[in-house]
Amino acid sequence: MSEALCTQCPRNCAVARRDGARGYCGAPWDFQIARAALHPWEEPCISGSRGSGTVFFSGCNLRCVFCQNREVSHELLGRSVSPKELEDILLRLQEEGAHNVNLVTPTPYVLQLIPVLEHVKPRLSIPILYNTGGYESVDTLRLLEGLVDIYLPDFKYLDPTLAHTYSDAPDYPEVAEAALAEMLRQCPSPVFDGEGLLQTGVVLRHLVLPGQRRDSVKALRMLAERFGSNAFLLSLMNQYTPEFAMHTPYPNLHRRLPTFEYESVCREADSLGFRGYTQSRDAATSGYTPNFHEKTF
Repeated sequence: MSEALCTQCPRNCAVARRDGARGYCGAPWDFQIARAALHPWEEPCISGSRGSGTVFFSGCNLRCVFCQNREVSHELLGRSVSPKELEDILLRLQEEGAHNVNLVTPTPYVLQLIPVLEHVKPRLSIPILYNTGGYESVDTLRLLEGLVDIYLPDFKYLDPTLAHTYSDAPDYPEVAEAALAEMLRQCPSPVFDGEGLLQTGVVLRHLVLPGQRRDSVKALRMLAERFGSNAFLLSLMNQYTPEFAMHTPYPNLHRRLPTFEYESVCREADSLGFRGYTQSRDAATSGYTPNFHEKTF
């Protein structure tokens, strides 16, 4: 994989980011970060009692129309940091008590991240977590083998039409399935420490969208058939927040997710034997979105 023209993700933009060009993700070549702080609102096995050490990278190769973090993913809020500054941030989060280092939407920066992780990993006693929308290149993921301990991907859609409509990525289902297979190859079978904190493995997130529960059910059935129900932990998310999608022309996205829609997907997950997490209805609020204007580094 060449650094000259960026092909780090499935978009394959082939633009010269080192020379200042921007691809679909909008990210610059140098690291740009919006927030670096302890975060208490990840899954219990990740946030624990002290929080996950989240580092939010600017830019995204999906930029979903309903994104809660649109200031970072769409508008590229954040500031540039050097590789040395990033190393210091990761070590500082460990010193503050983070249960893990949580790299949020790092996809546009993988080639730049590798030397940083290689240099800092021997000084970390906590897992490194890769938090992604799931639209990943298998070739790029392979470069992270041995550097990432926990993968936290989304599986957003099974229907290519939904993927095209909401994320401009009709190939998302097949790409995300292949990416998940590679993540599971690297980090099979969740392993916990004595406090119940995840040390290695995969936690797969699925956000149930209003009006799209049938796609959610079909996605769960495919995942169970393809990977089995014990290969990863499933996190079924109930935190869809319509205020981030009121600008869109999709009426179903202008309302909250009804309880019966979410519960029907949860029942399907139970029937398929998945282990993992669900959310209460009060998770569907913008209060769970981090403050990206707070100075944290």
